[in-house]
Amino acid sequence: MSKENTQSKDKTTATAKLGFFALVTVVVSSMLGGGVYSLPQNTAQSSAAGPVIIAWLIVGLGVYFIANSFRILSDIRPDLKAGVYMYAREGFGKFIGFITAWGYWLMTIFGNVAFAVILMDSLNYFFPGVFTGGNNWNSVIFGSVLIWFYYFLVLAGVKKASLVNLIGTASNMFPLFLFIIILLFSFSFTQFDANFWGNSAKVASQDLGSVAAQIKAPMLVALWCFIGVEGAVVLSGRAKNPADVGKATLVGFLAALCLYMLLSVLPFGITTQHTLEGIPNPSTAGVLAIVVGKWGEWLMNIGLIISVLTSWIAWTLLCAEIPLAAGLNGTFPKAFSKVNKNGTAGVGLLVSTIIMQIAMLVVHFANNAWQAMYSVSSLVMLPAYLTTTLFLFKLCKTEQYRQYAARGIVLATISGIVGFLFCLFMFYAGGLNYVAMVPIFLTLGVPLFFWARKEQVAHGDNTPIFLTSEKWYLAILLALDVLAICLVVSGKITL
Repeated sequence: MSKENTQSKDKTTATAKLGFFALVTVVVSSMLGGGVYSLPQNTAQSSAAGPVIIAWLIVGLGVYFIANSFRILSDIRPDLKAGVYMYAREGFGKFIGFITAWGYWLMTIFGNVAFAVILMDSLNYFFPGVFTGGNNWNSVIFGSVLIWFYYFLVLAGVKKASLVNLIGTASNMFPLFLFIIILLFSFSFTQFDANFWGNSAKVASQDLGSVAAQIKAPMLVALWCFIGVEGAVVLSGRAKNPADVGKATLVGFLAALCLYMLLSVLPFGITTQHTLEGIPNPSTAGVLAIVVGKWGEWLMNIGLIISVLTSWIAWTLLCAEIPLAAGLNGTFPKAFSKVNKNGTAGVGLLVSTIIMQIAMLVVHFANNAWQAMYSVSSLVMLPAYLTTTLFLFKLCKTEQYRQYAARGIVLATISGIVGFLFCLFMFYAGGLNYVAMVPIFLTLGVPLFFWARKEQVAHGDNTPIFLTSEKWYLAILLALDVLAICLVVSGKITL
């Protein structure tokens, strides 16, 4: 989940060389985060075991081609390393590059708010009724205190120490592997096979509808779990053998996919879907409690709390680093490129924290705050994946690919096409309520683009602030905003 952990470590330990198994470990750890502790309930919320398995396989296949697209572009265009949005900027112009960077930044900001929500949910186990749902007023207040605490911590120049990272990784892996081992020994095939497709429940009201709808339901949370897979593109400089990077990416990705599927599917062999959907998050705690009792709940909740608290520093750093890099290359205004005496990008960090604070207040009114945050975060991230895969396809279609590599164009073309189509499908699977928010969130960043372009024009850039094609892009974005507002006003969707 925190791919940029990998990026930061790559910058600060550039001389460290990693073998194949070390690379696999880094790839896996870059995707893991506190959200995995809630997979049993999140995936079973509207789906039975069979559809959940199919959903993971579909998302896994799509994410593989996205990861492969990043790997290929990293190999053939090593000059575009300032951020994943550079592929969008190179392929489709400054405005699309900005919108992609803005969406990517929002993903990290909303990801921090998701940290706060899931942490409050976990603390509610130890203080019943105090942090109900992770978004009551107590949760909002305490979560806000933590958000500003990490702001001042990072502003003072605190970096993520290797010891803290080790503690966070261990606190993630040990409880999760213990959870899987215990459930494997307690697994009941009879229970697992009962109502496998969600349409043969003993109580008719518990039938889950069509298999297609059940497959679509858990896809956003599955995509959220894989955010970080693109972090593998920065590993080539640290590898003992550059040829290991592609293999490690594939093996690490498959290892994460197996872990996620086990966490999602094994609980169906312990209890019913109807029970799973009602377990409060982090739901791994509730599932383990069914098997071993209270100590299982304690273990999973403590593991999650330590994991989130140790990861939060890196994600707060990331919220400052993305606008810093964008400010340095002109994608964002120059104000974002300034650092304080401690080397921290203060402007980006402050703006990020203010947006987090606003989002923390807004989630109070969400019915399912955790679901809302991971859904919106996943969707605003999709433009980065969409433009990356489309850029790769563009290179192949126009034969520019052959200027950079002598072979591999067939696999590159397939990766670009399949990855792009998968991103489009994920917008469909995301549900209209959440998808409608995406153009509105992206449009909020347009004044920053205008600011950045005005600066460039003032320093001798003679191109128009908006090129003709970019005016069309902006018009489409605004039209989608109007459509979203009309849907809200008409009551067809609720935000």
